[in-house]
Amino acid sequence: MAVDSPTAEHVIRAAEDASKINRELSFRHGNVVYLDTSLADEVMITADLHGHQDNFTRIMQIADLENHPRRHLILQEVCHGGPTYHDSAACKSHLMLAEVIQLKLQYPERVHFILSNHELSEMTGFQIRKDGRMINLTFQLGLRLEYEERWDDVHEALKGFIGSCPLGVLLPDNTFICHSVPESVDSQGFDVGVLDREWTEEDLNNGGDVFRLVWGRDYRPANAETFAKLLGTHLLINGHTPCEQGFQVPNDWQVILDCCSRPASYVLLPLNTSHNQQALIQRIQML
Repeated sequence: MAVDSPTAEHVIRAAEDASKINRELSFRHGNVVYLDTSLADEVMITADLHGHQDNFTRIMQIADLENHPRRHLILQEVCHGGPTYHDSAACKSHLMLAEVIQLKLQYPERVHFILSNHELSEMTGFQIRKDGRMINLTFQLGLRLEYEERWDDVHEALKGFIGSCPLGVLLPDNTFICHSVPESVDSQGFDVGVLDREWTEEDLNNGGDVFRLVWGRDYRPANAETFAKLLGTHLLINGHTPCEQGFQVPNDWQVILDCCSRPASYVLLPLNTSHNQQALIQRIQML
């Protein structure tokens, strides 16, 4: 059943307000959010959800932001997956994206939604096929069923929010959280300037540096090491990859978390301590 126009208008206005908050965050520089102990005591880091409502609900219960005012929460990749509309392939995951936007409005300085490949694909129109379906189309069909004649307006507002999201979060010990690691950095390089400047169309398209940053699945130690050294970090926390055990440790530089099925993982890190990879692994918990 479609919602009425005011509800569509509410989503549009919320997305626009959240986009403004993202862009004007005082401790965001360029496309990176810089956390330190003056801002927070700890950060809860999660990964891909793909519409998994039970995991999203569990994350919010554990984060308990209302009762932990010095805790920040990092979320990523909610689009494409999860429940569908009755007797339809139409995807409901746009509703989770709207929930994230509401969280950003409720906790403007403490909820950070970082850019991922599936959200980028919605923003740019880059088509993704999964399990024989064009999932961008099923996402947009869900918007049509929910908002009828206002669906395109809502879609544009959601894309505007996606375009305002940071590429990563840097912790005080130089741990860097982003969606993935670009492929072939050791042989092709990577323009780390994209973390500081306005994106260009070339950055967002297939082969551009924003595209590479959210789409990479090159887990070779040499690739991860080269990327980490370009960033000046010793530890990378990523999503993007399904993990049968809820997380993976593909090399000495990366830890990959996954929240889109079960088991699902998260990590709660204090910001007043430096973490090496082994210490981080010991802090990983299951939802």
